[in-house]
Amino acid sequence: MKQRTPEGDALTALVLPVFELNGEFLAAAHDITEPTGLTPAWWQVLGATLDEPLSVADIARRVGLGLARQSVQRTANLLVDKGWAVYVDNPHHKRSKLLEPTPKGRETVASLRDAQYAWSDAVGTSVGESELRSFAATLAKILEASRNFRTGSA
Repeated sequence: MKQRTPEGDALTALVLPVFELNGEFLAAAHDITEPTGLTPAWWQVLGATLDEPLSVADIARRVGLGLARQSVQRTANLLVDKGWAVYVDNPHHKRSKLLEPTPKGRETVASLRDAQYAWSDAVGTSVGESELRSFAATLAKILEASRNFRTGSA
């Protein structure tokens, strides 16, 4: 039976804590969004459109968290139903509308800013800037190496 390398063991030891961290981030996002009526997923999809209107497929690709296009479509439809976003014509594709935030959607996302800043400032101060920047750089290297392995370009 093949044994993992020490590097493989070290990476494997990160997997569960990273999943736990993801859960903690989602819980914090829920706490931040709950007063507005948004969910973390709605915030994520709406936030992707703040700079420019995007198609549902573009949002699914941009968000980059493995969200299926169908899931983003359901979320986009809910955002439209609740008045946080609208569909507008796409000059590049007749059948693929673009999702754009309404003034209400922009105001709602802006209202999250203070709570998000308070959370990130408190957690960031507790951990420390240099440690967080180092961790972010390490995460970027892990993501790149994993993507290269999966696509065969490793």
